[in-house]
Amino acid sequence: MDDDKISELIALAWDDKTSFEMIEGQTGLAEKNVIKVMRKTLKPSSFRLWRKRVSGRTTKHAARMNALT
Repeated sequence: MDDDKISELIALAWDDKTSFEMIEGQTGLAEKNVIKVMRKTLKPSSFRLWRKRVSGRTTKHAARMNALT
């Protein structure tokens, strides 16, 4: 994956309104692969902050978001 694609993936992953399903549709990477790229690319403290932010967040999982409506 080149630097531009990684930058785009990181931006999508940090965006609260972009679900992992949407990220997979745009990049072809499943949630576990997004997590691997984030872990490899971000500093450890930034990765922990991101994981804390997205863990359990309904907007990052389309199925959970749809269940609320």
